[in-house]
Amino acid sequence: MRASIVVVVLAGLVSASAFAQSPLQRKPFVRATGEGEVSGKPDQAKVSFAVLTEAVNAADAAAQNATRSKSVLDALRSMLGANADIRTTNYSLQPKYTYPRDGATPVLNGFTAQNTVEVTTGDLSSIGKLLDSGIKAGANRIDGLQIGLKDEQAMRLQALKAAGERARAQAEAIASGLNARIGALLAAEEGTSIRPITEVRAMAVAAARAPTPIEPGSVEVRVTVTVEYELLTQ
Repeated sequence: MRASIVVVVLAGLVSASAFAQSPLQRKPFVRATGEGEVSGKPDQAKVSFAVLTEAVNAADAAAQNATRSKSVLDALRSMLGANADIRTTNYSLQPKYTYPRDGATPVLNGFTAQNTVEVTTGDLSSIGKLLDSGIKAGANRIDGLQIGLKDEQAMRLQALKAAGERARAQAEAIASGLNARIGALLAAEEGTSIRPITEVRAMAVAAARAPTPIEPGSVEVRVTVTVEYELLTQ
């Protein structure tokens, strides 16, 4: 796992008369923000397959969709095993209308059924084959591909530790430049937490013509920590 750290400094809040504050005023302090970034290899992929069918009446649209959806599910389980992590995320059956340009009453011209299933796998080397298998079995749209982490907590804690260390070092540098030093820690707060995810959207027709190459790449976990330290004279 590779780790890279970026430091962002906000502002050291110190006034010229900071060392002569009255008891009713807040003691002088210094504030700094550190950003920690940790990169690692993704270990999980989620793929959404959609099966769309159209027919003159609702019953036929639903029946055709059920047949094609079963074919897709059978193909996915055949590839990933009987205990594959597959779940339905959306199902709809809707009428289709033609809307005349003259504003006349819309005309019913059929029904559309859609069944969307999401597959979760830890075998990132087979994502391309998984896409092709679902498409060949009857899926006619890929609604999304997300590649990320099953559990990012370990990387997040590592990034938080690094961010906190950088924030303290920055506060010490600010204090030194003001001919002062930091004292007690007054506050510490986690800021933004960003986890970029590789996301791909594609039409199934294009992917079905040849094996689909997928490069998982890397995943980054970035966090910020803002600290406030008491500012003391040397």
